[in-house]
Amino acid sequence: MAWKHSVIMQMGRFLLLVILFLPCEMTSSVLTVNGKTENYILDTTPGSQESLICAVQNHTREEELLWYREAGRVDLKSGNKINSSSVCVSSISENDNGISFTCRLGRDQSVSISVVLNVTFPPLLSGNDFQTVEEGSNVKLDCNVKANPQAQMMWYKNSSLLDLEKSHHQIQQTSESLQLSITKVKKSDNGTYSCIAKSPLKTESLDFHLIVKDKTISVPAEPIIAASVVVFLTFCFGLIARRKKIMKLCVKDKDPHRETAL
Repeated sequence: MAWKHSVIMQMGRFLLLVILFLPCEMTSSVLTVNGKTENYILDTTPGSQESLICAVQNHTREEELLWYREAGRVDLKSGNKINSSSVCVSSISENDNGISFTCRLGRDQSVSISVVLNVTFPPLLSGNDFQTVEEGSNVKLDCNVKANPQAQMMWYKNSSLLDLEKSHHQIQQTSESLQLSITKVKKSDNGTYSCIAKSPLKTESLDFHLIVKDKTISVPAEPIIAASVVVFLTFCFGLIARRKKIMKLCVKDKDPHRETAL
């Protein structure tokens, strides 16, 4: 029994020595960005500038760091790669919303940490704000919108909430647009339509001017062409008939040349 206890103690000491003398590289390195050890969302606004500083924790040798903007590699200066590396995101715009920046360990890119930009901005509206259509035709008013956070959208007409008529008005909305379709436009549809976008930051609007003109009465082209051909042929036949009569008159009135004998 004492022998078994001695063997177990010796094995325990051996394992302890193995753990103590493991290569330092087996110690797991950890990356941080701006002091955070996990992926996070960075709130910012258009026109701002943000600095992202990536550093290696628990390293026992010099470690090369890599930066990526989405899937694209970021070019870094030679002195901005070892153990600590920073990137500056300047002139942030609405288009940078949702863009991710990822710092990776050079020797093992599975070790990484990411930052996602959350760019907040009031609604930005755009669209074809002036249209002229004929009565009885169909028309679509497309209001394009960009906003973060997402805006609540609605249509107004002549400064009042649009009263939707079934089978005459139809509204389709996505995260980036609000579309108003009007079927068989009437004179009463003439007016100014306002696309309203409400967000916690600001309320914006864009006016769409719709002018309904009288329907043009179209004359079928085929009857006109047929009538023109008939008139032309009648005129030609008339000229031919008159030409024959004129020729007969000319022959009848002409005196024959006769010689007189002396």
